[in-house]
Amino acid sequence: MLAIIEAAGWPIWPLILASVVAVAIIIERAYSLRNQEVAPTSLLLDTIKTYQERGATPELITTLSDGSPLGRIFAIALKNAHSSREIMKESIEESGRAVTHELDRFLTSLGTIASMAPLLGLFGTVIGMIEIFGAQTSVGTNPGQLAHGISIALYNTAFGLIVAIPAMIFYRYFRSKVESLVVDMEQQAIKLVEIVHGDRK
Repeated sequence: MLAIIEAAGWPIWPLILASVVAVAIIIERAYSLRNQEVAPTSLLLDTIKTYQERGATPELITTLSDGSPLGRIFAIALKNAHSSREIMKESIEESGRAVTHELDRFLTSLGTIASMAPLLGLFGTVIGMIEIFGAQTSVGTNPGQLAHGISIALYNTAFGLIVAIPAMIFYRYFRSKVESLVVDMEQQAIKLVEIVHGDRK
C-alpha cells in the first residue's frame, strides 16, 4: 500500500483524506439512520396508550423529547394537544423540518466528496502529465521520470473513481432513506393528531 501511495505522488493525499472522511460519514449515518433509532415501531402505540391513560403529562413529553426524532415530533404535538387541529399540525410541520434537517446532517458533505473525488483524481492526472512532459529533455527522455509521471496519472485517476463511486452510492441510499423515514414519521404524526382530536380510535 505504501508503495502505491509513493508511486501515486503527493496528489493522492487529498484523495486519501476525502476517503477517510467519506468512510466516517457513511459509518455514522448508517448507525444514526436505523429505523429503530429514528422512528421506533412501537412508539406511536405506546404514546397513544400513555396519553389516553394519563394525558399529555410533562413526564411523557420529556420522555418523548429525550428519545428518538419521532419522539420529539410527538412531544411537540402533545404540547399543543389542547389547541386546534390546525395549530397541532403546524407545530408538527415545524418540528418535522428541524428533524429532517438533523437527518440530513453530513449528507451534503458526502455528496460533495462524491462529486469532488473524480476532480481530485483528474488533478493528479494533470500533475502526472506535467511529469511526463518534464521527462522530455533536449538530450532524450528520462525513463524514470516518465514512468513516475505515468504512475501518478493512472493511480490518481483510479483512486478518484474508487472514492467517488461508493460515496455516490451511499449518498443516494441515505437520501432515499431519509425521505422514506420523513414520510413514515409524517404519517404517524397525522395518526396521533387524529386520535388526539377523536377522529380515529
